[in-house]
Amino acid sequence: MAMSPAAPAKLLSPASVPWEASATPMALLDRAAALRGVNPALQDWLAAPARRWAGVALAELDARPPQLSEAVLRAGNEGRRVRVREARLRSGTGDRVADVLLTPLDEQQLLLELWPLSGTTTSRASETLRGFAHELRGPLAGMRGAAQLLRRRVGSADLAALADLVVGEVDRLAALSARLLDNQASVQTRPVNIHAVLERVAALLGGSAPQLRVRHDYDPSLPAVHIDADRVQQALLNLAQNALEAGASELLLRTRVEHALRIEGSAARLILRVDLADDGRGIDAALADTLFEPMVSGRADGHGLGLAIAREIAREHGGDLLCASRPGATVFSLLLPLAP
Repeated sequence: MAMSPAAPAKLLSPASVPWEASATPMALLDRAAALRGVNPALQDWLAAPARRWAGVALAELDARPPQLSEAVLRAGNEGRRVRVREARLRSGTGDRVADVLLTPLDEQQLLLELWPLSGTTTSRASETLRGFAHELRGPLAGMRGAAQLLRRRVGSADLAALADLVVGEVDRLAALSARLLDNQASVQTRPVNIHAVLERVAALLGGSAPQLRVRHDYDPSLPAVHIDADRVQQALLNLAQNALEAGASELLLRTRVEHALRIEGSAARLILRVDLADDGRGIDAALADTLFEPMVSGRADGHGLGLAIAREIAREHGGDLLCASRPGATVFSLLLPLAP
């Protein structure tokens, strides 16, 4: 499919990149586009032992030549990361589809990363989030206890409602953390009113970011959508947080129904589109091609996980996450199939 450049890559020593132990399928390539090293995750994805691929030209894996060879050449010549979207590669069990990232490491080697689109390989976003989930359990328990104590001591009904909101959110995060630590990858869907989810997001924003004006533009005719409400709420909160970090003063929550859209190459008859439109600074053009990758952030103190996790949640539901941005007008569109 489309081949797109990303931001210039800082050249690294191959030894400094923990590619062999990564859960992401990775390989080392020479500048002639031959495989020189394959990690276990890629061996599993290709369904063949490492010796089968030693010295094999990347072109032999390319089911749509010459897009991968051209990407290697471009990455080497321009000294920057190149991404090939929805590349089709040959494996021991037939053709498989993945996004391919090629990053120059030094003058002789490149790093190849695969982002499978089939959902059979754990993404780096999930692996990183599991680490955070383990560390969060203690602080979450402390927050819940403090909120319950506050709930018993306050006399105001409004403050009591806020304390209940904190307890509810802590319980939701604790449940999400437990699911991640138990390695439960499947979503638990049920019919949900998406507007109720959005209203909860708005309530949370009202407590944490009172300076943000939240507006609504809902389609009242929308039917229930089959989703994991906690997961989708997390995705929406991540998108709202991105707007806050971009300096937004206003956020529009909008719902619409789209017909016959294509998501991940497949046509869906009926799609729910949830837009979060903000008036912040917009997305840096240099990040456009890597926006949804983990550890990519436009801020020096950013961890680069929020958008990656939001897109992962969308794809767990058979949907996707899109972005259109310019200064003063950024729209993230969460697409979710309306059929169960």
